[in-house]
Amino acid sequence: METRTTSAMLYLDGVHVSFDGFHAINNLSLTIAPGEMRAIIGPNGAGKTTMMDIITGKTKPDEGDVLFDGSIDLTRLDETKIAELGIGRKFQKPTVFESQTIEDNLLLALNVDHRVRGTLFWKETKSESEQIQRVLETIRLQDSRDRLAGNLSHGQKQWLEIGMLLAQDPKLLLVDEPVAGMTDVETYQTAELLKEINKEKTVVVVEHDMTFVRELGVRVTCLHEGSVLAEGTLDQVSSNERVIEVYLGR
Repeated sequence: METRTTSAMLYLDGVHVSFDGFHAINNLSLTIAPGEMRAIIGPNGAGKTTMMDIITGKTKPDEGDVLFDGSIDLTRLDETKIAELGIGRKFQKPTVFESQTIEDNLLLALNVDHRVRGTLFWKETKSESEQIQRVLETIRLQDSRDRLAGNLSHGQKQWLEIGMLLAQDPKLLLVDEPVAGMTDVETYQTAELLKEINKEKTVVVVEHDMTFVRELGVRVTCLHEGSVLAEGTLDQVSSNERVIEVYLGR
């Protein structure tokens, strides 16, 4: 079988997925360039979560191409291998170790040997210490490194989980509704945080908050019934009559 190659960081073409006859993803084609940040919007049931599941290996497509970093066929790999390749996913609800400090959460997320022997004899190296410091600065929690994660605000927990992804040094971050439940100030700060991360990483953000999407100032893709309905700037997409009909006008 011929191996396809592309200049994209993430490339989906003609992807289909059905569950008991329901077409969750229907001829979905999407291209994310290296270093790009893309916002994905759309009504509930549009296929946004299923698309993320396909990219991370949780769901296998019935047909279509899903390529990462030029030529890696993600449909042939399991979730663990895909994560090891450099795809990190943040779910909507933050899942941090609340009884551990912020710094310990980041240390646990590092790409180190977590087998029993490796854990018993592990000592933090200078490079790992520097990496943790960089992540703490990026997520704006460098002055709170010794605080228990359980004592953080909802927004800070979201930032910590993003930091836990960064500690794994992924090439591509998939971020699901990062500002759900946040204050206006936290929402603005999260937009700034993701723009900072995007200077070095490719980022895909699934979001319903249009104010936040506008703050990101990136290309927007609107999904509907498992395929791309519209794509462009937020103004272009939000003025599309079909997008207004099926999503924004509700």
